[in-house]
Amino acid sequence: DYMNPCIDLNKELVRHPAATFYGRVVGDSMLDAGVEEGDILVIDRSLEASEGKMAVCFLDGEFTLKYISLKNPSTGEKDGVWLVPANRKYPPLKVRELSDFTIWGIVTYIIKKV
Repeated sequence: DYMNPCIDLNKELVRHPAATFYGRVVGDSMLDAGVEEGDILVIDRSLEASEGKMAVCFLDGEFTLKYISLKNPSTGEKDGVWLVPANRKYPPLKVRELSDFTIWGIVTYIIKKV
């Protein structure tokens, strides 16, 4: 019966305005996590990366969206940083010591068209 005349998405979704950006998904490597091509990501660069967080990463010249893991997905042993997709079509990526790698930001919200 009552409808707020306007919802400010920046107020609702952004905790750290100076460190938050939006990005549009290209590709299907996170499809099983419900992230589809064209979805809009709310990315907070001020948050610490940790096990299981969905992150936008820069790896060897390309941006990629993956889960962060400190365990080998095959063995479960801790052996460095892994970028784990949510689509069986793609293998997990181990971040090599000499890779150009940065965790660019942590995904806090996904905005999708229905």
